[in-house]
Amino acid sequence: MGEQPIYSTRAHVFQIDPNTKKNWVPTSKHAVTVSYFYDSTRNVYRIISLDGSKAIINSTITPNMTFTKTSQKFGQWADSRANTVYGLGFSSEHHLVKFAEKFAEFKEAARLAKEKSQEKMELTSTPSQESAAGDIQSPLTPESINGTDDERATPDVTQNSEPRAEPTQNALPFTHSSTISKHWEAELAALKGNNAKLTAALLESTANVKQWKQQLAAYQEEAERLHKRVTELECMSGQANVIKSHKTELNQTIEELESTLKAKEELLSCNPLKVVWFTREIERLKEEVDNAHQLQAQRDSLTQKLQETETRNKDLEVQLSELEQRLESSQMEQEAFRKNLKTLLEILDGKIFELTELRDNLAKLIECS
Repeated sequence: MGEQPIYSTRAHVFQIDPNTKKNWVPTSKHAVTVSYFYDSTRNVYRIISLDGSKAIINSTITPNMTFTKTSQKFGQWADSRANTVYGLGFSSEHHLVKFAEKFAEFKEAARLAKEKSQEKMELTSTPSQESAAGDIQSPLTPESINGTDDERATPDVTQNSEPRAEPTQNALPFTHSSTISKHWEAELAALKGNNAKLTAALLESTANVKQWKQQLAAYQEEAERLHKRVTELECMSGQANVIKSHKTELNQTIEELESTLKAKEELLSCNPLKVVWFTREIERLKEEVDNAHQLQAQRDSLTQKLQETETRNKDLEVQLSELEQRLESSQMEQEAFRKNLKTLLEILDGKIFELTELRDNLAKLIECS
């Protein structure tokens, strides 16, 4: 059956700097697919990742490996056979935890497979091979553990051979066409994700347009209400002239009454016989004067209200001007947003066309492969 992928995820791949052994060096420009593979013929688990047609991770899982989570979205493990440390940056903590769980699971499976393999070798070994078996049971190093299955497959390889001498053909058991197919599948998935993001942005923009339309309608209603109020104030301003003329008439009436009162007081002083009549007349005139003063107070009150109305009218005119400016600004923003939305729709149409063309090419490629 050969090697088969049993779990895949996407992550940014890094390797430790071979010179400093401290800094991380990215080996992929973007997130790539990282997969666990199981070779049923050799009972081996491996982590493999491709960037295009280049293998950037080819690590055989051994019982002495440890996957360490150094942050919420980053993890690493050391591969002594490849003489490097691999690092993976995930998009979320959930993906990191899932990858770590699979690492522990396949590490335990590799340990059990190694123990079964050793037991099988001990059962099938002959007395003439005891000395060789004694060499095999020497203290294990990370290099010897990683190379156990390869040593069984090629007995002529010595312990001093280089740990990375495994041929490239064995490192990549799948064909070139299947590699390209997986690469295009990853690209297709990325484009689908971008399409979903653009669709969500379009829906959000539509909701914003509706909200702005509601605000624009509210502004228009407020502008109409202010126009009506201004019209009412203008009508009240038209009545101001009537109030002023009435005030003038009241002043004249008061002056006439005061002059009449003085004249009658003079007559009273000249003719004592008419005291009673003049007294009553004086009381009546005083009442008229009081009424005149009340009218004067009403006139002052109306004048004050008129001034307040004029001040309110000016304030409303200022508010109306500001509201008209805000309305104009809102219309300009809405027009700009419509243009941006139209541009976004054109970009989305282009992406959909590219996605369709890519899907057709992928289908042709699969048919050819």
